[in-house]
Amino acid sequence: MENIKLAVDYGALGILLLMSILVLGYAIERLLFFRALHVKSYESKNRLERDVSKNLTIISLIGSNAPYVGLLGTVGGIMVVFYEIGMSGGALDTSKVIVGLALALKVTAAGLIVAIPSTMIYGAFLRKVDIALSEWEDEIAQAC
Repeated sequence: MENIKLAVDYGALGILLLMSILVLGYAIERLLFFRALHVKSYESKNRLERDVSKNLTIISLIGSNAPYVGLLGTVGGIMVVFYEIGMSGGALDTSKVIVGLALALKVTAAGLIVAIPSTMIYGAFLRKVDIALSEWEDEIAQAC
């Protein structure tokens, strides 16, 4: 059972770590892109929109799914605690139960720690997309 407990713990935390690395990498890439962006160089709004919104879907998906990964890890951890209680034959050590539940809940906290910044980063980049599209439209209006 200890192997299952470790797999649930480290599996969920590993997935959340991977998700946070992906968000950080894509956020840095998008930040560098927006710093170098020149809307005047785009001939069509559709091409600009494709370029400015690139990789934002991944950030959004991570932000919306990280809490579920955390919850899955918590449910797995709680199942392990209940299994251990059942296997103890009724001799219940409350300190072990409480520690087991607390450790299970850490995965939910980790999921929220990944999800909240991811959602904020996504929202910030959506605003940058709106501004870039607006600037492009202003450039077209001035050219006419």
